[in-house]
Amino acid sequence: MSFKDHFSGHANLYAQARPTYPPALFDWLASQCKERGLVWDAGCGNGQASVALAAHFDQVFATDPSATQIEAGVPRDNIRYAVEPAEQCSLPDASADLVTVAQAMHWFDCDRFFAEAKRVMRPDGRIAVWTYERSSVNPQVDEVFYRLYRGELDPYWAPERRHVEAGYATLPFPFERIDSPPLELRCDWTLPQYLAYLRSWSASQKLAKQTGRDIVGEFADDMQAAWGDPDSVRAVTWPLTVKVGRR
Repeated sequence: MSFKDHFSGHANLYAQARPTYPPALFDWLASQCKERGLVWDAGCGNGQASVALAAHFDQVFATDPSATQIEAGVPRDNIRYAVEPAEQCSLPDASADLVTVAQAMHWFDCDRFFAEAKRVMRPDGRIAVWTYERSSVNPQVDEVFYRLYRGELDPYWAPERRHVEAGYATLPFPFERIDSPPLELRCDWTLPQYLAYLRSWSASQKLAKQTGRDIVGEFADDMQAAWGDPDSVRAVTWPLTVKVGRR
């Protein structure tokens, strides 16, 4: 099965510049599982969530259709990485205590993936999918951010981005819901770190490939005027939407 690959061309930048998920998310997910033997992390990318899950589960099976992303995955003794689509998993039936999808479900064929998730999950297993959308720093930085995000880059976002902006409310979730605690992502970054994150966006990379322009660099002066001292550390936050369910 072919897939829409928006990240392999800049897998290393993606791995270095992405925000990290809050530890409280993984503590809470582990607490919801009766057993902590195996978790399948589908669409794992560079394994950011896989590594966090490995601290709570005996084994993590981390899959992604991009070989380049898998090659960038952080190794752990209890993580097995594999190049596989989320819609066709090699795990046996009823083998996973938890299935996770971190910021990737909008790329999946949801009907086929959920059928696989139900097949792979144990009878008392859990599934968790989550997404984060636009970051926020302060009103001045956010205004420049919005001109970049919704202005110059608007034509370059993939159509699936709308699902992220909707907090996955536009995607199915055919499981019995479990209420999750309110969570957010937070990174304390300097301006160069923040600009690296903006450059890691698929839309920024697509514009650069098609036009040769470093669009984030073109906004750097305006961003610095809003940020202040580029070495100043500022809190960057993202609202996190988490959907958790049981069979």
